[in-house]
Amino acid sequence: MSRYRRARDGQTYFFTLVSYWRRPILCSVPIRTALRSALIDVRQRRPFEIDAWVLMPDHLHTIWTLPPDDADYSTRWALIKRLVSRSCATQFEDGWQPSASRIKHRDASIWHRRFHEHKIRDEWDFERHADYIHFNPVKHGYAASAAVWPFSTFHRYVREGVYPADWGGTVHAQRVEWD
Repeated sequence: MSRYRRARDGQTYFFTLVSYWRRPILCSVPIRTALRSALIDVRQRRPFEIDAWVLMPDHLHTIWTLPPDDADYSTRWALIKRLVSRSCATQFEDGWQPSASRIKHRDASIWHRRFHEHKIRDEWDFERHADYIHFNPVKHGYAASAAVWPFSTFHRYVREGVYPADWGGTVHAQRVEWD
């Protein structure tokens, strides 16, 4: 069984966010760069820990632990999505015609409006969701093993001794190149 180490002071949540129309744009260099910058900016203003993460072409999964007595993940996601959209929206508007609803809500062409969240109940729930996150590239056929997918916290988990290097497939599997 894996040994998971994480902060226990605040509330911990699993999230899924999806690109608009499920377009495979999230692993592109502009989005990755904007997402990294947005996460740094928002975490400075509204701290949280990223316990696990995977970025897929059309969605992302993550587990966050928020500070004690702070459950305002919605504002954090709104800020992150807004910063990424401002940085990249014009690069990904190819033929996009916003609906009246998307205009009313000031939605850009990058993100699906909503996101899914699940409050992590206990250590077993955390382990199950962390495993799901790290195996996701293999499940969707983007990588033959978790070790070769570059956009996840899997490598951090290996360094920390949570996973062996060959967890989730063979270590020598082919790496998928993005951009």
